[in-house]
Amino acid sequence: MRCIIAVVGPTAVGKSAIAVQIAHRYSGEIINADSRQIYKFMNIGTAKPDEIERAGIPHHLLDIINPDESYSVALYQRSANDKIKTIQSGDALPILTGGSGQYVWSVIEGWQIPEVEPDLGFRAEMEKLAGDSGADALYSKLVAIDPDAASKILPNNIRRVIRALEIYKQTGLKPSVLQTKNHVPYPVLIIGLTAKRAHLYEMINTRTDRMIEAGFVEEVQRLLKMGYSAGIPSMSSLGYRQIALYLNGELDLAEAVQKIKYETHRFARGQYAWFRLRDSRIRWFDISDDINAEMDYTIRTFLKSV
Repeated sequence: MRCIIAVVGPTAVGKSAIAVQIAHRYSGEIINADSRQIYKFMNIGTAKPDEIERAGIPHHLLDIINPDESYSVALYQRSANDKIKTIQSGDALPILTGGSGQYVWSVIEGWQIPEVEPDLGFRAEMEKLAGDSGADALYSKLVAIDPDAASKILPNNIRRVIRALEIYKQTGLKPSVLQTKNHVPYPVLIIGLTAKRAHLYEMINTRTDRMIEAGFVEEVQRLLKMGYSAGIPSMSSLGYRQIALYLNGELDLAEAVQKIKYETHRFARGQYAWFRLRDSRIRWFDISDDINAEMDYTIRTFLKSV
């Protein structure tokens, strides 16, 4: 199958379950496009599909690096494209699944990403700035030099803000200018899952409560005991940061959980900047409706056309 399907949308909307359903029906294999599910040991707080959910369907690019290792969009793009070729060569259907806009579009739009080596000293300096003065102080530096790049990155995504600043520091050019696109060599069907805001918030809240019940606090505790500091980029992820504050005595558990829910609501709203409801390339489905028959027809029509 010389084509791919992408399943995109905001967090907690049910992308993984739909992707597995598609994979079962159409001999597919799933390629993760969530920038937090790449980390080992971070399972509950990233809503990573477990072994039961993955049963019978190959999943790729999950658990590929340790929490203190660096990663980039360029590395992801290269790995995802390699997986796509391998899956296609086996006559299976690659299904790109996740809500990380940079990961998804870097593959679908064929981004040409500047090759800039990591500057560990600069990264440490910027991480210290974020730790001392807050994520907004770091973000304002990017807004000042490249508002276009900043508009596509959430202020609390410290790792990506630092990467954009790093590119500017080394090249003297705006990251938004350096990034170009190439046509990808295969047809793509993009399935977008969405929900009314109140419904989406309800699903986020329910999932957060289930994470706590499933042992999210204990997961963060284990990571800290393994030596992964609360200050590293992976541990600044939604949920991990708030639970670490609770474990450090800076919040009580109820406050931490409420902050996770509120910040996840904000994060979900930000994802629509990457996956716009008016984007004609995306075939949107409201998960409040019975979408199975219509989605199945859309996929079959697409596969017949390629």
